[in-house]
Amino acid sequence: MLHSVLLKTVRDQRRSLLAWATSIVLLVMMYGSFWPSIRDQPALSDFLDQMPQALRSMFAMSGADMSTPTGYVQIELLSFLGPILVILYAVSAGNAAIAGEEDRRTMDLLLANPISRTRLVLEKLGAMAIGILLITTVTGAALLLSGPMFGLTLPAGRVAAAMLHLALLGLVFGALALAIGAATGRTGASRGVPAVVAALAYTVNGLAPMVSGLEPLQKLSPFYQYGGHDPLRNGVSGSAVVVAVLTAAGLVMIAIWRFRRRDVLA
Repeated sequence: MLHSVLLKTVRDQRRSLLAWATSIVLLVMMYGSFWPSIRDQPALSDFLDQMPQALRSMFAMSGADMSTPTGYVQIELLSFLGPILVILYAVSAGNAAIAGEEDRRTMDLLLANPISRTRLVLEKLGAMAIGILLITTVTGAALLLSGPMFGLTLPAGRVAAAMLHLALLGLVFGALALAIGAATGRTGASRGVPAVVAALAYTVNGLAPMVSGLEPLQKLSPFYQYGGHDPLRNGVSGSAVVVAVLTAAGLVMIAIWRFRRRDVLA
């Protein structure tokens, strides 16, 4: 009945992915349209400089200069909103991959076909990765194509680097949702746990420079691997890519191991 779980999953998501892509393009253009009125307002930069260090670190990417295109995009799109949107999609896709199928009572139909559980997990992962890549690619393309209309010009290579790290951030949390769903079959757990982990990881990464007790934990945060080296200014960090890929791979291995060893929910 099913020749490819990956292609069927992507096909089933085509309308939602189109809605995601359209919404992101409009969002990027909206923020781009604000730039001409913001770049000539030095008071905004002064306001950021006067913010408490904790707030700057948490929500304004400490060190970003609001008066430059790079700093503006860092603060408005890449420090909080962009990661939240990508993680939201990734966790939703990871939740739907295994736990969602069991919740809808469609898993038995999938497993009735000549498809191994390992292949099922990997193809669901592939569909999720395609969705994440589509969303981040659309975001980068919208920045590069619509930005010049508003004087918001960014280096293409740096934008691509930022989108790569943003995609890997989403992949880590999507893989976490997939692993929890594969281990438990519970949609509540596979949604809730990644949300809590994301909130904690974001907080640890933001507060670690000011709280000495959190410093040893900072580099364990996926948000540190995402933005700690500032890819929009400095390009791709090979070490951060490796850490993110290994983290996602480890979570996928856990998903396969647990899913192969338990009974699916009837």
